[in-house]
Amino acid sequence: MPPNLRSDDYYAMLGCNRGDSDAQLKKAYRKLAVKWHPDKNPGNDEATTNFQKISEAYAVLSDEKKRKLYDQYGKDGVTAAEQGNEPGSGGFGFGRGGSGGHHGMSPQEAEQFFSMFFGGSDPFGGRRSTSNSSFGGGPGVSMMFGDSMMGGIPGGGSTFHMSGGMPSGQSRFGQQAESKRYDTIPKGTLVTLKGLINASQLNGDRGTIQKYIRASGRYVVQLEDSEETLSVKASNLLQHVHVRVNGIGSRPELNGKTGTVIALNPTSERYNIYVMSVEQTMSLKPGNIVFDKGTVGQITGLESKPELNGKWGTIIDWIRDTNKYDLQLSTSKIIRIKVENLRV
Repeated sequence: MPPNLRSDDYYAMLGCNRGDSDAQLKKAYRKLAVKWHPDKNPGNDEATTNFQKISEAYAVLSDEKKRKLYDQYGKDGVTAAEQGNEPGSGGFGFGRGGSGGHHGMSPQEAEQFFSMFFGGSDPFGGRRSTSNSSFGGGPGVSMMFGDSMMGGIPGGGSTFHMSGGMPSGQSRFGQQAESKRYDTIPKGTLVTLKGLINASQLNGDRGTIQKYIRASGRYVVQLEDSEETLSVKASNLLQHVHVRVNGIGSRPELNGKTGTVIALNPTSERYNIYVMSVEQTMSLKPGNIVFDKGTVGQITGLESKPELNGKWGTIIDWIRDTNKYDLQLSTSKIIRIKVENLRV
């Protein structure tokens, strides 16, 4: 059954039944905790409250003794155990109060429990992109650098054209083959659904890209832990790709650390990046993160070439000295843009 976070019942909150196994409870908690984590939902008080409820429910139901007490006596039985009225009650304690009654889990306790649950692994599990093309285009392709092309996008970089290799759509054996696309998110990329109107209950759910439907311009996404698929626009997806932190003057020790994109705050235009080596989430400007080669992103904010805004392309290189990407839009076109002009 679907989770009901308005319910007062722990099983209903997790979308589970009383007879469900520990593994089923664990799976439900993992999915919901990642969906409603405050770092993934910046500025959303409802998400913070839901995260506390989910963590409290699983903290009780994952403890064998507390689950038995809960099944028999409800929350009052758990409260009694936490106050020492039930000998041997162990597990993760929270919300203790001398006046009796169940006080719930605090935001700090919920975050602590979440960290304990994932045990140092990346809870947001981003996909590390693999490069679709090495810089230079690979065998049989040459780069054309002409004076007339350089500086074609003032402040945004240069435009390059590719030549050589096989004719578009032709394989080396002469059969017709589908042209390689550089403007579509790769299959297997982990994404979160956002901005859905007709299926708003799925916003925040995760899934993986299965394929791109050229005719409709939509992606088929298989929802996490489900056989269900959904056809959605690129604007309704946030990619959980990997990045490197770059150019942080206040904390230089973090530069070069890798992280996972977990959210984009539309108001501040900052990414929330989970940096696993320090087990922290950082709010960073697009100019302070570098996406992996092979990441597919959307161009935004180009003033001199506004017709390119909204176009998608594949990162084939990052130029450290200028902090720019070489972005391949098609088999015949590469542009160079600032890192802050790309979104995923």
